[in-house]
Amino acid sequence: MNRLAIASLLSLALTGCGRIRSEAPPASDAVPVRVAAVSVEAVARPVTATGTLGPKEEVPLSFKIGGVVGRVLVDEGQPVRAGDTLAALDLSEIDAAVTRARSAAEKAGRDLARAQRLYADTVATLEQVQDAQTGRDVAAAELETALFNRRYAVIVAPASGVILKRAAEPGQLAQAGTAVLTLGSRARGTVFRAALADRDAVRVALGDRAVVRFDALPGRDFSGTVTEIAAAADPQTGTFRVEVAMPAAAGLASGLVGRVDVTPRAARRATMVPVEAVLEADGSRASVFALAPDGRHALRRSVTVGFLAGDRVAVLAGLEGVTQVVTDGAAYLDSGSVVRVRP
Repeated sequence: MNRLAIASLLSLALTGCGRIRSEAPPASDAVPVRVAAVSVEAVARPVTATGTLGPKEEVPLSFKIGGVVGRVLVDEGQPVRAGDTLAALDLSEIDAAVTRARSAAEKAGRDLARAQRLYADTVATLEQVQDAQTGRDVAAAELETALFNRRYAVIVAPASGVILKRAAEPGQLAQAGTAVLTLGSRARGTVFRAALADRDAVRVALGDRAVVRFDALPGRDFSGTVTEIAAAADPQTGTFRVEVAMPAAAGLASGLVGRVDVTPRAARRATMVPVEAVLEADGSRASVFALAPDGRHALRRSVTVGFLAGDRVAVLAGLEGVTQVVTDGAAYLDSGSVVRVRP
């Protein structure tokens, strides 16, 4: 995650936690506060990225040869079963080619039989028989090619799934190999695909735990596991594609946009405080009120924050020697304010 993204994320997370100073109580009164311990733990900075949900297998389906589309029997979002006919070219020209190739093969067979009889009667030469045999073999191969093209002038579902995209209509001229339909098969599960910058991709490993959240489904978290990391960067974007397997999302619509938080297994030690303790966050800069050694005063400390880890913030600098920070009531304080610690 780049520094700008961290700054935006921290600012959003910290804005709603009482960061705007409320009207302070009378100066003669001690401000009631709650405190929390500062901990130093081995924490992995999460990797955050946006992406989309979809089936593991997305298969573009096309015709082997070009031609006029005769039928498209399915629409986007329609479930299909393996073996279902999905689309077909207009077969008039293709069937004519099959008939022509079959007739040529039959004629070549008759020519070979005639040449063999004449050769037996010493009327035809061996070369003529061999030429007739070659003609028969060529005609048989052309018939096989015509039948093969006829078979792949019809698109059949290779697996059960759902139609993700329909890119052709009846009467349209389809080029050979151009995708007419895209089939999403969940036979190998549902995955969340995201693109990571190189500095984040090198921190992620197969098997790392992840949590995916969708704006369309607020309040729901979907657990997953990193199952695939691209071995090379996309030549256009320079990012690495990562897939997160999500068994619990099998029934969700394909194409949902969400955000994934991957927790790398490689961790480093960091100073952690509750998110409620951090005030006036501006990018990586913020303030924290530390409880003075006498337990009766609060002292403002300028800190450098690094990343969010759940409901806690990693502080990179500024809390050296501090053991407790103010959480509830921090918005009422000035540096040196008298405080009364509540249980």
